[in-house]
Amino acid sequence: MFPIRDHNPSLRKPYVTWLLIAANIVMYLLTLPNTGGGQTLWAHLALYPVAIMHGEYLWGLVSHMFLHAGLLHLGGNMLFLWIFGDNLEDQMGHGGFLVFYLLAGLLAAAAQIATEPMSSVPMVGASGAIAGVMGGYLLMFPRARVDVVAIFLVFFKVFSLPAWLTLGLWLALQLFGGFSMTGSEGGVAYWAHAGGFLAGALLCLPLFLKRGGTHFWAVTHGHPPHAAATYAPTRIPRVRR
Repeated sequence: MFPIRDHNPSLRKPYVTWLLIAANIVMYLLTLPNTGGGQTLWAHLALYPVAIMHGEYLWGLVSHMFLHAGLLHLGGNMLFLWIFGDNLEDQMGHGGFLVFYLLAGLLAAAAQIATEPMSSVPMVGASGAIAGVMGGYLLMFPRARVDVVAIFLVFFKVFSLPAWLTLGLWLALQLFGGFSMTGSEGGVAYWAHAGGFLAGALLCLPLFLKRGGTHFWAVTHGHPPHAAATYAPTRIPRVRR
């Protein structure tokens, strides 16, 4: 089950969100194994917790946010950024959102390093920063509708769920993975995800309070402060054997 869109249109063009997506795609193309020096560049820009602990390869704290381990890794992260990023950028402004995104990514990396400080396994991906976007989104719009796709063997169905349930379940899965996995087992930086999510909510707290805190929720009932988007019913294809 994964989200495909929300019902929360932004009121301004999300230039920074578009720029971040473009930067991630460009970096993915530049670091493909079959490009000249692509794999070497990827390895040089990844984040290595043990190196950070020794004061080396410090640029990896930022550069790792723009690297990905494969097309599915890139596509999944960019989909989440596309869905949730525009609404926070709408609330924060372009410059504020960019600072928020990078800070969330740094704090997500710090959370992962804190759990595996001596790991030499490279860490890459925008998911920590994007988890921060999701945490901020949950704080601002807990009842915004999010469409998710659930796959049932040979067919799929689209459900519309509130953001608090969709994103809350996602966070629960990260925490479960973090506590149940040891070391770099599974190849997923669960604590970067969970840490980024919580960091994003905290970083967004000043904006939430500026909007009125719980009064903002009372006025909007947890929904976006503007009319929700509507979509035509989705046709569900079925495959018969």
